[in-house]
Amino acid sequence: MKRTLKPPPFPVEPRVEAIARQLAEAGGRALLVGGFVRDYLLGLETKDYDFEVFGLPLAELETALATFGEVIAVGRAFGVLKIKGFEGDFAIPRRDSKVGRGHRGFVVDLDPDLDFATAARRRDLTINSMAYDPLSGEILDPHGGRGDLERGVLRATDPEKFGEDSLRALRVAQFLARFAMAADEELFRLCAATDLADLPGERLWGEVSKLLLKARRPSLGLEFLRQTGLLRFFPELAAMVGVPQDPEWHPEGTVWEHTLMVVDEAAALRTGEREADLVLMFGALCHDLGKPATTVVEGGRVRSPDHESQGLAPTRAFLHRLRANHDLVDQVCALVANHLAPAQFTQGGATLKAYRRLARKLDAVGLPVDLFYRVTRADHLGRTTPDALAREYPAGDLFLEKMAAVGEERHAVRDVVQGRHLIGRGFAPGPAFGPVLDACRDLQDETGSDDPEWILGQVLAHFAVDLSPISS
Repeated sequence: MKRTLKPPPFPVEPRVEAIARQLAEAGGRALLVGGFVRDYLLGLETKDYDFEVFGLPLAELETALATFGEVIAVGRAFGVLKIKGFEGDFAIPRRDSKVGRGHRGFVVDLDPDLDFATAARRRDLTINSMAYDPLSGEILDPHGGRGDLERGVLRATDPEKFGEDSLRALRVAQFLARFAMAADEELFRLCAATDLADLPGERLWGEVSKLLLKARRPSLGLEFLRQTGLLRFFPELAAMVGVPQDPEWHPEGTVWEHTLMVVDEAAALRTGEREADLVLMFGALCHDLGKPATTVVEGGRVRSPDHESQGLAPTRAFLHRLRANHDLVDQVCALVANHLAPAQFTQGGATLKAYRRLARKLDAVGLPVDLFYRVTRADHLGRTTPDALAREYPAGDLFLEKMAAVGEERHAVRDVVQGRHLIGRGFAPGPAFGPVLDACRDLQDETGSDDPEWILGQVLAHFAVDLSPISS
């Protein structure tokens, strides 16, 4: 796919130009590298001001930067400095030599006298191996990254070194999805030969999150993982490949094909609020992880009974491997366990009690109703049924109306009967309080009453439990 790139000069903030000028006066040359050049040429907004500084040893670079504020050594061994309050890094050119297994098995040789072509050779892809001189306006492109951007092709900067960091294969999937590009044959083979087993969960999390948060069509990156065989390192996802679905409800095909459509639909529903978008996207990715273990063919129909609850274990396993935080895991699991609720509630004529119970479940993990709705909408539209193709989601619309009717968009209904009400009736706190309060909650949900004395009176009149009186 041929695309037109934006021409230089690049607009940079006055402070960026001032820093580059100061470093030039100190005897160095400061080049903006990596994502800044790539994103600008693609017409994307970027504030990723990462510099590679040539001609200055680390100590002299630190002294020159001190003019602009407190200098922080974020990676002295790697020759990386920051200015407090400035978005971007300042790095000394270096050579990386692989000496051991894993992402830490490198020896770094800082060399401020390297030429840019040699320094850029350590970078993963040609599109990330360009630089821009903010003083002269020159683009440095020794490895043909600009042409690859125009052609929409991802290519390894140095094929012999590409495999030294296994994370690069995941980065390819991420960039492929974000920029709608294709890996050339050599890069495809390099990725397919990569072993991701040495990567810690934190590094997996970083790249998978970027894929889900930044790509307009995350499905492109996920499908690349399948095509290269890298999906095997995410067995919970790989299990969805080839699992059939009933064509009446899923004419688009298998669970994997449906999931790819769902994540793309979810991507269109992102709001830019990072934490909520992460829950949205992982909820879309994981919502049907229970189907591989539950799918059966009965009477010529494909069914996946109880796949919602059966999806909890693989969801937790997948997210824990990525070192996801506990709140996100709990919220995604709530989505997985309840994602069929809008359809089930509207088709089954659910009472307000069912809506209140669901609201409690969502509130218990801090999951807003609107976020829950967006995942179910993506699930519904991520298929090729007539209503999905017409962009209609009547069950979801009715679901939102019902939730609004019980006042649950932001706050779940509180338990009106508390332990203090039992104590007020002369009962001593103890284990028997739990079942009584549960019964009060059920009656509250069933009737909608907010009168604690009436609810408690009804429960005590019909609930056989041994409540101990407070000793006089």
